[in-house]
Amino acid sequence: MATPRDRASLAEQVEALLAVDGPLPIVAAGEPVLRRDTERFDGQLDAPLLARFVEALRVTMHAAPGVGLAAPQVGVALRIAVIEDPAPVPEEVRLVRGRVPQPFRVLVNPSYEPVGSDRAAFFEGCLSVPGWQAVVARSAKVRLTGQDEHGRALDEVFTGWPARIVQHETDHLDGTLYLDRAELRSLSSNEAMAQRWTQPTPEEAARALGFPLA
Repeated sequence: MATPRDRASLAEQVEALLAVDGPLPIVAAGEPVLRRDTERFDGQLDAPLLARFVEALRVTMHAAPGVGLAAPQVGVALRIAVIEDPAPVPEEVRLVRGRVPQPFRVLVNPSYEPVGSDRAAFFEGCLSVPGWQAVVARSAKVRLTGQDEHGRALDEVFTGWPARIVQHETDHLDGTLYLDRAELRSLSSNEAMAQRWTQPTPEEAARALGFPLA
């Protein structure tokens, strides 16, 4: 449990971040905060400050743009993340990847566990590793538990692309970047992705770049 001093320090840090209008700065790989375990949220921010912080995360995620953002990505080592995905993709991609729209939601103290043994491998990127993507094999279905921003219990099964999003964001809260789980031979610049690897699956990339698929 956080001490009164810890609570004050985190609240002061968040207040300082929110003192500037607009999206928050996103920290990039190499910053230690991205490699540390985060603190479980247990009231370090009072309700009004938490609401303001959540809204700032949402604004920052939209501006990036991205489909998820974790508190460490703006330098705050709290176990909080937000996700939202309008899923503006072609039908073929939607079917292959299981990418369906996800409403905005807040994940507080989330954790996940695989449901079944099926895995899916697709290119993935990260706002804290700008300019690059790589193929990551992840569980195709997971059970996510935790709370929302109001303290209500969350216990939900996610499949397809939404499962990938919640795994990616929850990993951030454990100090794990997607590159830790990636096939590094698949690492591709955004330019290479646009020119070569726009297919719904990474099978052609796997053959050309020489990496295995799950």
